[in-house]
Amino acid sequence: MENFWTSNKPINGLRHFVLVNETKEKGNIIFLMVSVLDSEINLKTTYEELIKSGNWHKGWINLPKLKSITEEYVKYKSSNKVEGIDEIFINDDSLFNIS
Repeated sequence: MENFWTSNKPINGLRHFVLVNETKEKGNIIFLMVSVLDSEINLKTTYEELIKSGNWHKGWINLPKLKSITEEYVKYKSSNKVEGIDEIFINDDSLFNIS
C-alpha cells in the first residue's frame, strides 16, 4: 500500500498526508492518515474512500504553496479548535514504528 497521499480537496487547509496505520473495524479496513505538516490534522478513512472514491491521489503532487496550504489552515489553527484523533497508535509492522 502506498504510504504517501495527496487529497484532491484541502482537509483543514492541508493536502499532503501519510498513511501511518491500518486497522480493521467491524470488518472494514481503516487507514489512519496524518498530515505531513501538522500531526493535529489527522483522519481515519476507509479503503473505499482512499482507493475508489477519486478523492485521493497516490503519492505527493507538487502543488503551489497556496494550493498545498490554504487559508483554511490558518483559520483552523487560529480557532484553537482541535479535532481529529486524540492519540495516534502505530502498529508494530508500520513503516513509521521507530521504537
